[in-house]
Amino acid sequence: MEPEDRMTDHALKPLFGRAQLDARIAELGQEISTLYRGRNPLLVAILKGSFMFLADLCRAIDEPHEVDFVATEAYIHGRVSAGHVRLLKDTDVDIAGRDVLIVEDIVDSGRTLSKICQLFGARNPASLRVATLLDKPERREVEIPVTFVGFHVPDEFVVGYGLDLAEQYRHLDGIYICRVEDGE
Repeated sequence: MEPEDRMTDHALKPLFGRAQLDARIAELGQEISTLYRGRNPLLVAILKGSFMFLADLCRAIDEPHEVDFVATEAYIHGRVSAGHVRLLKDTDVDIAGRDVLIVEDIVDSGRTLSKICQLFGARNPASLRVATLLDKPERREVEIPVTFVGFHVPDEFVVGYGLDLAEQYRHLDGIYICRVEDGE
């Protein structure tokens, strides 16, 4: 059954299928492996949206690495940007002297990554880079250097493969443009 058949509140239009995601993540894994050869980087995923991307990315990186997580809150009611970012969960390990790769699901306004990069930069990592599955440069309010980008996406709300709308649609195997249906 197609996602459109199961979800009645929103129209979902396919953007990237699972095969496209797998192929691009494999390429990113090789790029990351090359950059961090022999360096045991720490991948820090921003929860919740990046968990699927992180899992697949970890399997695509053929160099030893470690994983940690942070959680932030940047949206009200799942959709409208709150204009600020709040850290809900910090890393469990000391990042001083470490090569840190922040793993994000989507870079939109840049506010979340800006806060995380400022916080992490003050902790003296050996290096600090960003990998994102999706980049939406048209929405950028704060410029953030992103080293690894899976896909550039249009200025549309996207769900699936870990990305949500009010905690729904994370389970979808691909990435979909999500629009409110007429009459809502």
